Amino acid sequence: MDIVGQLFGFAGSLCLLLFGMSMLSNGIQKGAGSGLKNLVSKITKNRFYAILTGLGVTAFVQSSGATTVMVVSFVNAEILSLEQAIGVIFGANIGTTATAWIVSLFGFNFSISAAAVPIFGFGFVLKYFKRFKIHNFADCFMGFALLFMALGLLKESLELGPAATKIFLAISDWKFWGLLVGVLLGVVITALIHSSSAMTAIVLTMAASGTLSWKLSAAIVLGSNIGSTVDAVMSSFSASTNARRAAFVHVAFNVAGTLLALALFNPFLSLVDSIVPGAPGESITTHISMLHTVFNVCATLLFAPFVSQVASLARRIVPESKVETDSHYHLPAILPHSGIITELYSVQIQAEVSKMAAKVMDMFDSVCSNFSMPEKSGKVRDYVESVEVYIEEMNSEISGFLQNCARLPNANSTDRAYFSKLMHMTDSLAALSEETSSLMHTAKKYIDGENYNFSDERTKEIVDYLEVVRSFFELACTFMTVGIMENGKKYGETFEAKIDEMKRTLKKASRKRMETGADVKTELRYIGMVRKIERAGDCVWSIVQSV
Repeated sequence: MDIVGQLFGFAGSLCLLLFGMSMLSNGIQKGAGSGLKNLVSKITKNRFYAILTGLGVTAFVQSSGATTVMVVSFVNAEILSLEQAIGVIFGANIGTTATAWIVSLFGFNFSISAAAVPIFGFGFVLKYFKRFKIHNFADCFMGFALLFMALGLLKESLELGPAATKIFLAISDWKFWGLLVGVLLGVVITALIHSSSAMTAIVLTMAASGTLSWKLSAAIVLGSNIGSTVDAVMSSFSASTNARRAAFVHVAFNVAGTLLALALFNPFLSLVDSIVPGAPGESITTHISMLHTVFNVCATLLFAPFVSQVASLARRIVPESKVETDSHYHLPAILPHSGIITELYSVQIQAEVSKMAAKVMDMFDSVCSNFSMPEKSGKVRDYVESVEVYIEEMNSEISGFLQNCARLPNANSTDRAYFSKLMHMTDSLAALSEETSSLMHTAKKYIDGENYNFSDERTKEIVDYLEVVRSFFELACTFMTVGIMENGKKYGETFEAKIDEMKRTLKKASRKRMETGADVKTELRYIGMVRKIERAGDCVWSIVQSV
């Protein structure tokens, strides 16, 4: 029963530790807002600046997984090149060592459990100061308090007794095989809990209690660097080819660094011993933290001069994907994850919304060209109908993705409002697609009529009317891409008023022609076209209002 109770205690402590780290990271990302996204997205081609950015962001958000998924997302959205992403990944590996130092310096040298409860209470109270816009940092303080509460509980649950200590010491005596077991433990456990920082905290706790030896602790920490790549790999499954290459570089870099450290294991430990004063047994937590730092710094210094060569190798090993024959839409975005800054999802979706708008524009252009090339009306109809189905699939996938993003715990009110705006935008684009398809069928009836003539006055009026709506749509697409400019809404209102006025003018002219003996059937089809075009203009106005 004691063993079972201890296992449950360890599981609960570990869950609390992971929850605290997640809350801490989420709180920092909420408070930082768009700052982190802007920092990473403005990286230049200078590899050293990229490394420093990865280091700083990871140390700030306390999660290398968050940084690497951020990088994969930016590569997927074509904001970062592969070379830039490699530099950030190198820096992220160094930045992740900050957690080990925090745990080593504050978690074992003195007890802060007494201060954890007041810190948690301060964070909880901070949630209600929404007026000063500091409530987003509440989770940061609460997560920090939970992190150290969990460390205290973890220390108690990891007092395994002499029997367990003998087992781990026996593994250490296996020399090479013992190191291999340690590395595998680090890989597997880190991959399961999705946190190399949590794994390092566990190793530090067990080493401080005397359960783990210096060499076995070092092997497990090295293995955790490989296990930490699981988030980047999982996030790249549905991403672009370059995003998969970035994830591959992350895995290859960590694996190569770990293998090199194992090949030079004893000299590597001697280097750490020479840096940290005292024997490992006297300050083992400091030795482990220093080992984690020295390993990542050395690996980065070794590979940083060869960023271009590493990128070329990644392009050879991960070739371009073949063009898919599947006509259905598949959202190539990184799946929502509670530990990643929410603005990354808007970056990915913005690219997809732009593609959606381009598809609808192609539909509209096809309908417009139908009047000058009536012989192709059958092909135009088939194309427009197929694109309409594709747009419906895009709207469904993108809207569902945005709904999941809005439910993420680190999404604040500003994020949710923006996701809602994007959903309204995609709905309006889908509505314009439906109206364009309906317009195509009406146009086909009009063109197939006995009295159709491209040079006819009625046809010229319809083409001119379509061009006004198309110009309005181009303006809306500009607003979607670069944001609505000053007086942008006034331009939109002017277009909307012009479209409504043209509808009234064209309908009035059609009634006069019927009064003078014009073909009633042709004029009714003409009026039907005018109505459809005006409805398309209403859909474009809805897009402008959602920007």
